[in-house]
Parts: sequence; C-alpha cells; structure tokens
Amino acid sequence: QVQLVESGGGSVEAGGSLRLSCAASGYTVTPNFKGWFRHVSGKEREGVGAIYRSGPTYYADSVKGRFTISQDAAKTTVYLQMNSLKPEDTAMYYCAAGDRYGGGWSSPSRYNSWGQGTQVTVSS
Repeated sequence: QVQLVESGGGSVEAGGSLRLSCAASGYTVTPNFKGWFRHVSGKEREGVGAIYRSGPTYYADSVKGRFTISQDAAKTTVYLQMNSLKPEDTAMYYCAAGDRYGGGWSSPSRYNSWGQGTQVTVSS
C-alpha cells in the first residue's frame, strides 16, 4: 500500500525556516514526480513546488528563491526547505506523488497519492 508521510511542520516567526520531509513507501516503481501543495481553509489548494525523478524542480512564483525541493539518493524521501518564511506561508502542507500527464506540475490531477499533511504556522 502506497503511503506518504509528512513531518517537520510547526510554528515559526516570520523570517524563520522550516524543513518538511515526506517519506514514501509501498511503491513498486518510483513515481515520476513528487510535489508539495498547501491549503488554507476557504482558499484553493496551491502548488508550492515539484521535483521530477530525474531531478528538475519547479516552484510557484510566491515561493521562488525562498523554498527549495530536494530528494534523497534513493528517491524515497522528498524535502521542502522553507526559508524567509512569511505569515502568508501559513497553511497545511501536503506531499503528493504521481505519474499522470496532462497539465502542469501544479495540477493536482497529475498526482495519485497524497499524504495527510503537516501544519505550518508563521507568526508576524
């Protein structure tokens, strides 16, 4: 059974940093790409960034230059390093993995596995 488990969320002051991790298990074939999304109640889910199995990364304009996605050599764990955090980064962050094509990296329909989420709260 495919499972994605996020960790590393918490509360931090503006300007601080957090590192989220997403551990994947149960795959017989490594997914083509993994992504991070975030959601605030009352708003649409937003793609934060994605990393392809071969290495290329993509980011939302709102986090470009502040957030970095990486993965371990085994490609079972993906990380989201978040620096210079702002109050507007406050959200539930979800890890996702997928193999589907059609739409950009930030299209949720491309992902077929999702984690339970980890809360990130940034205070001003």
